[in-house]
Amino acid sequence: MSPPSARVVAALIERGWTVATAESLTGGLVCATLTSVPGSSETVRGGVVSYTIDVKADLLGVDPDRLAEVGAVDATVAAEMAEGVCRLVGADVGLATTGVAGPGPSEGVPAGTVFVAAAGPWPSSPTTRALTLAGSRDEIRAASVGAVLDLLLELLGESSAADTPGDG
Repeated sequence: MSPPSARVVAALIERGWTVATAESLTGGLVCATLTSVPGSSETVRGGVVSYTIDVKADLLGVDPDRLAEVGAVDATVAAEMAEGVCRLVGADVGLATTGVAGPGPSEGVPAGTVFVAAAGPWPSSPTTRALTLAGSRDEIRAASVGAVLDLLLELLGESSAADTPGDG
């Protein structure tokens, strides 16, 4: 079975949809994972690494009042990031990651607290998922990439890595 990134790219190409990423804790890893797939230029429009609150608000259009009230590690913030990157680059699907990779807490939020989101042309858009991850900084970032790709696969009606034995 092919990796989740290859399945995401194939599913998006099959539908004629484009994708963009808005990433905080993953720092561009989602976009890099997608663009590592041969043929991904048919679907990947680009990505924004929005590591700071002002970039989330100013570039992606995340509600600055929400950011001031709850911070960047929030389901609504992730959803607004995914929608914002779609608008910004003209993509059909937006993926977003925000959270704390560690090694320690940030602004009172424990390491491993992550929200991923996908926005697109399906009825329940945007869709978010809250994660509580364990491991090193690199493991949390890698798991976040896998989680947002799995979320998109589920929304596309494809099996996720968690549903497919022997796939990772």
